[in-house]
Amino acid sequence: MRWDGQGVGVDDGALPGLQRIGFVRSVRTPQFEGITFHEVLCKSALNKVPNARPNVAGRPAPTMLPFKFTVNGYRGCSHACRYCFARPTHEYLDLDCGTDFDSQVVVKTNVVDVLRRELSRPSWHRETVALGTNTDPYQRAEGRYALMPGIISALADSGTPFSILTKGTLLRRDLPLITEAARRVDVSVAVSLAVGDPVLHGDLEPGTPTPQARLALIAAIRDAGLDCHVMVAPVLPHLTDSVEHLDGLLAGIAAAGATSVTVFGLHLRGSTRGWFMDWLARSHPELVPKYRELYRRGAYLPQDYRKMLQDRAAPLVARHGLCRDRRSFRAAEVPPPPAPMLQPTLF
Repeated sequence: MRWDGQGVGVDDGALPGLQRIGFVRSVRTPQFEGITFHEVLCKSALNKVPNARPNVAGRPAPTMLPFKFTVNGYRGCSHACRYCFARPTHEYLDLDCGTDFDSQVVVKTNVVDVLRRELSRPSWHRETVALGTNTDPYQRAEGRYALMPGIISALADSGTPFSILTKGTLLRRDLPLITEAARRVDVSVAVSLAVGDPVLHGDLEPGTPTPQARLALIAAIRDAGLDCHVMVAPVLPHLTDSVEHLDGLLAGIAAAGATSVTVFGLHLRGSTRGWFMDWLARSHPELVPKYRELYRRGAYLPQDYRKMLQDRAAPLVARHGLCRDRRSFRAAEVPPPPAPMLQPTLF
């Protein structure tokens, strides 16, 4: 029987790193070929985002994030985006940031129960909770484990506002639940869509829904009566930063009914840099010297490039009526926060 190896008592060869985060069992099914799910029992569900990041002088500077807490039901992501900033978080589990991150997905099977317990504490002040800040809550694993309905209900029942960021069209399943939650608490929904070219998309984000499918998701969110922000990020130098690409993508986003966008460029932090550069060398070797020059001083694009991108994108965003959120281009200057899942206290 294909399920014989799924018992808790079976030695499945799980790596030692999984044992320290409440490992229960590893599961492989024909419906998710090439993916292994590692089920764990988490000790906590709410993750507090660091208040500050060091600036160039080593002194603390505000992150300017609109939330202080996150919930992540999964670790690792079958979207397999070559540039994903969360890739290094898998190394804490003695898994690699490349193929393992794409195919070895950790699932917090008890996250809803733990979350409800934490939200019921007198010390909880109902601060905004962000979903989808590390790995996508609507990746393929959600189709099997269905953690999000319970997470959404727990937050809404406790009077806690929340936001969702996703590339996953599976969010459609929960639109009635999200719409109902929005009647009780503040809810914001955002879709990530940075690549309009279908060929580049297939190479760069092989496990994600197509650009057209995500445009349809934006339309469905709007049809449900919700605002929909779009993260046009990351913009990739010399691949998706041309006026033609940005204009076409923003036109499609506007036609789908999106209410606002944020645009910012690619950052390459930690071991994500090597994984992405290996992909670049295979798919676009002519760009390797240009990327080495752009990122020679660190993980983030130089100020002059960021200003160029801002100056290029701003009039296009205005032309398509997507600049209702005045924070959109200020956010382009703020690097994303450190990946909180690097901290072992998250489980």
